[in-house]
Amino acid sequence: MPTNLGNNDTEIYAEDTTLVVERIFDAPRELVWQAMTTPKHIARWYGRTGTTTTVVEMDVRPGGKWRLIAHTQDGKNEVPFAGEHLEVQQPEKVVRTFVFDVPPFNSGPPAVETLTLEDLGGKTKVLSSTRFPFAEALSGAVSSGLAEGSVEQYDRLADLLTELA
Repeated sequence: MPTNLGNNDTEIYAEDTTLVVERIFDAPRELVWQAMTTPKHIARWYGRTGTTTTVVEMDVRPGGKWRLIAHTQDGKNEVPFAGEHLEVQQPEKVVRTFVFDVPPFNSGPPAVETLTLEDLGGKTKVLSSTRFPFAEALSGAVSSGLAEGSVEQYDRLADLLTELA
């Protein structure tokens, strides 16, 4: 079993060129889906603790584009991510491309993220599996703090779900 890069609440591990993030949220699947696909909700949980996020575009349908910009607490840095939705099965699955939207990272093949939401009878298991185009891209993402950021944003999502319930 690969090393867990997460914490007690969020399991994160890397295998080959894939990063897997798994967490069970104490909220029904439909509510988790809404929080993960609605711009006003995404802006409240996406990104590391202390960041704010601008949802530039979020067209959740096959072929629909998405773009988010996380702003650092001091306002001096922007961290943009973008992609295209390839498959959408509400409220259980999204497959989308994913790029760090700055040169040269946005010029090569994108990562492909598959997000599944499993109904656990009032709770929801979220499984994100992101396949990077090559091992160096995954290694770079992990070394830049992707795992820690994923834990923090899922903690923020859990807080938002409690508020929305």
